[in-house]
Amino acid sequence: MKLKLAVLPGDGIGPEIIDQAMKAVKAVALKFNHELEYNFGLTGAVAIDKLGEPYPEETHELCMQADAVLFGAIGDPKYDNDPKAKVRPEQGLLLMRKKLGLYANIRPVETFESLLHKSPLRRELVEGADFVAIRELTGGIYFGEKGRKDNGNTAFDTCTYTRDEVERILKLGYEFALKRNKKLTVVDKANVLESSRLWREVAQEMAPNYPDVKTEYMFVDNAAMQIIQWPKNFDVMVTENMFGDILTDEASVITGSLGLLPSASIGIHTSVFEPIHGSYPQATGKNIANPIATILSAAMLFEYAFSLMDEGKLIRDAVAASMKEQVVTEDIAEGKAYKTSEVGDWIADYIAKA
Repeated sequence: MKLKLAVLPGDGIGPEIIDQAMKAVKAVALKFNHELEYNFGLTGAVAIDKLGEPYPEETHELCMQADAVLFGAIGDPKYDNDPKAKVRPEQGLLLMRKKLGLYANIRPVETFESLLHKSPLRRELVEGADFVAIRELTGGIYFGEKGRKDNGNTAFDTCTYTRDEVERILKLGYEFALKRNKKLTVVDKANVLESSRLWREVAQEMAPNYPDVKTEYMFVDNAAMQIIQWPKNFDVMVTENMFGDILTDEASVITGSLGLLPSASIGIHTSVFEPIHGSYPQATGKNIANPIATILSAAMLFEYAFSLMDEGKLIRDAVAASMKEQVVTEDIAEGKAYKTSEVGDWIADYIAKA
């Protein structure tokens, strides 16, 4: 099978972790006799520095022509620390989501036996936790009208959703629930926000169409609490853009490290696969960043973009073996800490020998 990828390393540790994911991708392609074609593109701060914009048209064309996109991270302190910057790396991410039609971000949250003691929660709370968070990605406050008035002393951000947008993401949530444990939690703030009341209204209309799925409704503040108190009570969670952004970052911590969780952004055109963590500028160039989330994102790429489940499973098996053997980076190491590149080499070697 021919696999055509667009590879966007981005900023900070992005190039380092992408290198390791591509080692796994190449090893799998060779193992299963796939023809692999990949091309690199610029996005984020590095694209601003070189081309003046965070998501250049040539990068977009590269993504549109690919079967899938493997993405690293964006963000740079020189933009983070300048509130008056007109062009920012994060604008590139939002533009990519909009132009590629990436309406759903899928973030699996699961724990690893060898890392349960690293979780800030007690073992009995997190052991066996396994749920999927589905975040709407192209609507809400991040894409609504925003600006300043009163000589810059008043700022506003508008949260807007349409019925079609809500139906689309809820449909995906129900489809995932049907394949898992048949439970869907719709997270909103319907007691305060009109946009959330639309979410709940649409969900209540759709629920009877999925009688095999138990639908529950939860305010976002309650959901934030319950993720910490009873993470095993969730199966599939679906929510709007900003709530999903916050809740999935919170949920990632229960696994023991932010560097372990992958994600897939699914949409109308080319899907994007990326780790949920940021660009971690403090670690840039030090060869210490955890590449596992990015490598697991590559596993999701094989599964979601190409329906190559055996290929994805082999990557997951290799990651599980590396953690069992403690071939891991310093953030989760018990004894010897391996370098980013060493973890990537070990996993690729495991795949080759499997």
